[in-house]
Amino acid sequence: MSSSVLDAIFIGGGVMSAHLGVMLKRLAPRLALEVYEAGPELARESSDGWNNAGTGHAGLCELNYTPPPAVAGAPVDVSKAVEIFARFEQSRQFWRYAVAHGLAPRPAEWIRPVPHLSLVRGAAQIDFLRARQAALRAHPFFRPMEFSAEREVLRRWMPLVVEGRGEAEPIAATRIEAGTDVNFGELSRRLLAWLGAQEGCRVFAGHRVTQLRRADAGWELVVRHEASGETRSVRARFVFVGAGGGTIPLLQTAGLPVARGLGAFPIAGQWLVCENPAVVARHEGKVDGPPPPDSGALGGPHLDVRQLEGKRVLLFGPFATWTTKFLHRTGRFTDLPGSLRADNLGTLIRTGVHNRVLVRFLVREALQSMATRLRALRVFYPEARDADWRLVEAGIRVQALKQADAGRLYFGTEVVTASDGTLAALLGASPGASVSANIAAQVIQRCFPERLRDPDGYARMKEMLPTFDLELGEPAAAEDYARQSAEIDEVLQLGTARSAG
Repeated sequence: MSSSVLDAIFIGGGVMSAHLGVMLKRLAPRLALEVYEAGPELARESSDGWNNAGTGHAGLCELNYTPPPAVAGAPVDVSKAVEIFARFEQSRQFWRYAVAHGLAPRPAEWIRPVPHLSLVRGAAQIDFLRARQAALRAHPFFRPMEFSAEREVLRRWMPLVVEGRGEAEPIAATRIEAGTDVNFGELSRRLLAWLGAQEGCRVFAGHRVTQLRRADAGWELVVRHEASGETRSVRARFVFVGAGGGTIPLLQTAGLPVARGLGAFPIAGQWLVCENPAVVARHEGKVDGPPPPDSGALGGPHLDVRQLEGKRVLLFGPFATWTTKFLHRTGRFTDLPGSLRADNLGTLIRTGVHNRVLVRFLVREALQSMATRLRALRVFYPEARDADWRLVEAGIRVQALKQADAGRLYFGTEVVTASDGTLAALLGASPGASVSANIAAQVIQRCFPERLRDPDGYARMKEMLPTFDLELGEPAAAEDYARQSAEIDEVLQLGTARSAG
């Protein structure tokens, strides 16, 4: 074991470690940092382009952020969409900084402007979507959002969705041009490449952290080199666990109070993929539908255009499926059984009983045939041909089940920290990658407050993330938002016009 103690170690070579690691190094350039990724390549788990939708989650099209009101005619609550938009805007601010300073060059290779649309069917859903658009447009973030139930307008927006659909079927959509498609894997690899080249920093792939325990100077980690099997111990004053599905087992080994009774439930995903250039060329957007009524808060299906591995493709889904692995590439089928403890069995059982409807939905999803999946696709794209689509595996989201939640599920992203601020971990999934800069800022505010009290540190943070200590979602900030957003679009080469109205 080396006698030296690092300032920080990051477990997981994905989007969260990339953002927090770079942000800390820019905040305090003398810090000694290391990143450990179990896989042979960086950012190939949940951050990889094939393992997520790549949607820049900003509340523009995701209907699960604005559920229909319980009472007909009541206002639509858009507060969650406003919150997500403001947090995504902070990611855009940091990405502008990263591009301008050479940390993530050539932005056109990892972020693209793509319209975001919400699609509904039936009179009741159309009334809801119209009310949703009106409520959203009252906020400066969403003023450019359009609504239409006219077939010719909808045909221009999304021809694949409209063509072949019966004229008697009422449909409507909202559309906003200023959406994005983000390859979070490519972005992460660029940030980590910069970080690994800095003095006092090293980034390791093919190294799995197997144990995490308290030490005199912070934390001691046991790291195994996957190719040789050799292990070594390293120490750090601060540890960030951003290992996706691998986070919960590591928290269990650390013995933190937050891990008591903490259970995990993995949900794997699958996409239908189309690579036929003639079809792909006719769809330009991310089109989200309503969540199925018994799917909890998992979100609805969507038909997305993506730019992956140098070519345009269409993805439809995701479809849930069953797995006991916590990670797509480096996980093991023993992950779920190995996570069971005497103190979390009750948590798992209560959650299953409390969410019987969701469990039945997940079972039905997992048992679907290819024909059933294609029928679901044709709800979006009526003229889809079987021969144009194939099924591929996507990422795995591991839902954290807390003892204190008494069986209730809360989907989203949460930062948990040790009481002394020497460890932080990320639990949850969507909209995680989209709000990674905001999450990194949360960790810094909780675990490195002294860095922000220093005038130089505060100035550095404001340069990276101008609104890290402001409420960008407040209407009074609209003018500043419009100015900054236009500058961000220019630096990121997005070529879209965002307006505060």
